[in-house]
Amino acid sequence: MNKKNFSENRNLSSYTTIKVGGVAEYFAEPRSVEELSYLIKWANLKNQRCQIIGAGSNLLINNIFIKGLVVCTKKLKSLKIDPYSGIIEAEAGVMLPTLSNSLAKNRLQGGEWAVGIPGTLGGAIYMNAGTGNLSLAKNLISVKVINNKTLEKIEIEKKDINFEYRFSSFQRNDLTIISARLHFEPNGNLEKLIQTTKNNLKLKTETQPYHQPSFGSVFKNPENNYAAKLIDDMGLKGFKIGDAEISTMHSNFIINTSSASSKDIYELITVIQQKVLQNKGIYLQPEVRMIGFDYPI
Repeated sequence: MNKKNFSENRNLSSYTTIKVGGVAEYFAEPRSVEELSYLIKWANLKNQRCQIIGAGSNLLINNIFIKGLVVCTKKLKSLKIDPYSGIIEAEAGVMLPTLSNSLAKNRLQGGEWAVGIPGTLGGAIYMNAGTGNLSLAKNLISVKVINNKTLEKIEIEKKDINFEYRFSSFQRNDLTIISARLHFEPNGNLEKLIQTTKNNLKLKTETQPYHQPSFGSVFKNPENNYAAKLIDDMGLKGFKIGDAEISTMHSNFIINTSSASSKDIYELITVIQQKVLQNKGIYLQPEVRMIGFDYPI
C-alpha cells in the first residue's frame, strides 16, 4: 500500500478521548470514501483484521500491540445542508458538536441535544448514541455503507436498520458506515436554536467532567434505573485504581487523572460491576467498546 495512506506502529492513545491505547500495527486516516474502500480492500487481500474507529469516545483500547489495520474516520467530514428541505448528508467523520452547531445556524431543529457529545456521526449511528430518549435514529433517512467483504457500496433505508437502546444492527453486521442522510425540521427560530444549543453545552459542562479525559458514560442505564445512582449508592464516587478514577462530578464517568493504563480502567469497570451486582442484584452493562481484549466485558 502507498506509504502516505497509512503508518506503522502508531500509538493510539491520542485517538481516544480517555487518552489510553495500545500500538496499531497499521493505522490510517482516509480523507475520501475511495481511500477508505481501498484500505478495506487492502486489509482483505493481506488477510489483516480491519477495525474502524471514529472520535474514540466510548472506546477502551488495550495497552498492547494491536495486530492488523486500525482506520480512523475523523477526516471524512463532508457536510451538506439544505436549509429549505431540512435534509442533510454527512460523512461518517463529522463531529456531533459540529453537526449540532451547523444545524442551529441553518435554522434546523432537532439536533440541539448532540452539541455535548464528543463523537462522530458514524460512531453515533453505530452505537445509537444519544441523551435521554433522543438519538440520531429519530432523524435518520438512510445510511450509506461499504460491505467489508464484497466492497459493494449500498444505501440502507432506516426501516431496514434495527435500533435499540445504545444498539444498532451495525454492531452485528459486516458493514462500514460511510455517510448518512438525515432530516431535521426547517424554519426554526435562529436565536432560540443557537441559545438552546449553547445551554445544552453549558449543562453538560456543569454536570459532567467534560474537560477531563473520559469515555462519556461508561454503563448503560438499566431499565427503570440510572447507572450513576447505583454507583453513587455504593459510595464509589472518587474511588481510584491507579490513575483511573470514578468522577466526583458524575458517577457514570471514569476519568484518566494523569497516566491511567487500560488495566486500571478495565479493573475499575469490573469493581463497579461486582459491587453493584453484589449489593443491588443488577448487572451493569458497559456501553464502552473494547479493542484488544480477550474478554471484553
